Amino acid sequence: MVDMVNIGYARVSTSEQDTTMQVKALEKFGCNIIYKDTASGAKTDRPELLKALSYLRKSDVLVVWKLDRLGRSIKHLIEIVNDLEARKIGFKSLTENIDTTSSGGKLVFHIFSALAQFERDLVRERTKAGLKAAKDQGRIGGRLL
Repeated sequence: MVDMVNIGYARVSTSEQDTTMQVKALEKFGCNIIYKDTASGAKTDRPELLKALSYLRKSDVLVVWKLDRLGRSIKHLIEIVNDLEARKIGFKSLTENIDTTSSGGKLVFHIFSALAQFERDLVRERTKAGLKAAKDQGRIGGRLL
């Protein structure tokens, strides 16, 4: 039988901030290993996150203090959690009380995922409608060179 291990991930955006509050919450939850990054949430270069994701094994759980500490966007967050799920790794966010190791937590996360997809579809539809309206008025949509 494989033992579940809680692996923590903490991130702050600038060097003037520190991860102490997040780390204490993760330790209190039971994370013995905690990876920490100092990087803007929009940055793709987060070496400690990559290490954490590489370290995780089947039945482990990635734990964050808050959702926005993990993903650059809702789309990125969904990609990470879907990858974890495919690898049979759980995900927990302490602040939002999301836990994909439970049925209810999976439901909540899939609702987030569906809402994000709905938003992307609406943007695409509005863009197409705007381009069509511009074309109908004799204008060309898109970038002008």
